Amino acid sequence: MPSLADTYYERAVSLLARAREANAPVISRLAPIIGQSIARGGVVHTFGSGHSELISREIIGRAGGLVCVSGIIDPTGGFVENLPGFGARLVERYDRQYQLLPGETVIVVSNSGKNASPIDVALYAKAKGLTVAALTCLAMSKVTPSQHPSGKRLFEVADHVLDNGGVPGDAIVEVADGTRAGPTSTLIGCSVLNWLMLSVMEWLRAGNHPLPVLQSQNEPGAIEHNRETAARYKARLSRQLA
Repeated sequence: MPSLADTYYERAVSLLARAREANAPVISRLAPIIGQSIARGGVVHTFGSGHSELISREIIGRAGGLVCVSGIIDPTGGFVENLPGFGARLVERYDRQYQLLPGETVIVVSNSGKNASPIDVALYAKAKGLTVAALTCLAMSKVTPSQHPSGKRLFEVADHVLDNGGVPGDAIVEVADGTRAGPTSTLIGCSVLNWLMLSVMEWLRAGNHPLPVLQSQNEPGAIEHNRETAARYKARLSRQLA
């Protein structure tokens, strides 16, 4: 009998492969949109509430990633994500400080897709003329009532929907009667975002556009490279590079 860890590995790898195939068409449509914005000097914005914030931070200010990615950060860690109007106030404040510009893209991450703050952010960005990409679990979201006043779920308001291919409740391994462990939303969600970012880089490279990619600060000359690469975005990134 396989161990719980082996069971998780086998099932998670299978879900990862299915997510790669399922999201490829969406990524092929979305990458050029993001690429065109970056080529014009634009920024990619991300938002995730609660645990989804971990996924949204995956592509912010990290080695091997695009420098022009900025995060809308919830200081409560998602504690009040269903407080009416909180998400709208949060994104309005971010917009005043860092700017959400028409033609840019915001990636909103929510596994359930039902909570109010992510939907607030998506609706605000759409009204400002940004492209909204959702990263969610469709299997869960489609059977879960919305907590947003509009009654809509994230996948219903986004322009493009990336599906992490998970299951309702997220965890995939039964560890006791009625108890499951081994969530997949972070593993697969981060992979989906990296597939998307690499596709954006591929589009930029094919068009001979500059590649504003960060290097590991542990490599010689990387700190200077990163500072120079980030200079044009300095006023627009919520995470500044020293």
